[in-house]
Amino acid sequence: MHGHLVYLRQTNPFVEKTLNQYDRQLDICRQLFLKKNQDYGTAWRILRPASLTDQIFIKASRIRQIQETGAKRVDEPVSDAFIGIVNYGILALIQLSLPADSPLEMPADDVASLYEKEIDQTRQLMIDKNHDYGEAWRDMRISSLTDLILMKLIRVRQIEDREGKMLVSEGLPGNYRDIINYALFALIKLEEEPALK
Repeated sequence: MHGHLVYLRQTNPFVEKTLNQYDRQLDICRQLFLKKNQDYGTAWRILRPASLTDQIFIKASRIRQIQETGAKRVDEPVSDAFIGIVNYGILALIQLSLPADSPLEMPADDVASLYEKEIDQTRQLMIDKNHDYGEAWRDMRISSLTDLILMKLIRVRQIEDREGKMLVSEGLPGNYRDIINYALFALIKLEEEPALK
């Protein structure tokens, strides 16, 4: 993997900048997740993946509504909603990875390890796709990233409703990872354009 990153940095001068920005936004998400885990423990374990999908859908729909109308009554920045999408997406990946008989209560260290495992795979997917697509996301509007998140969520709901029986699909984990990465790209763009927050 290290050699792959060296190659990417040699062939694309924006890669190091992207990785630094990605990791900075990811750290903000991680810190909030860990603080909430300290406060509430693993109460989220009661949520089935479909419920987590719906939570992400609510947050993405709110973002789109604000983008379309320019109005909001709740004093919560759009960036907070994207952070929520990242963390709910990781929770969904964790839920999918755990055996059905896993306990609801889990030690904080175990949860932190599972978070890192899922984000490592998601980050690697971003690196691989970013290599293939040449940082095309940088030319996208935040509203387009929001639409892509919503499109992926509709796909996830279809997979869940069909109990995973699909003819051609990357499955739930791949869709969740794309959703997380789109949200992190949106957070990077919000950092670069604070007026959009």
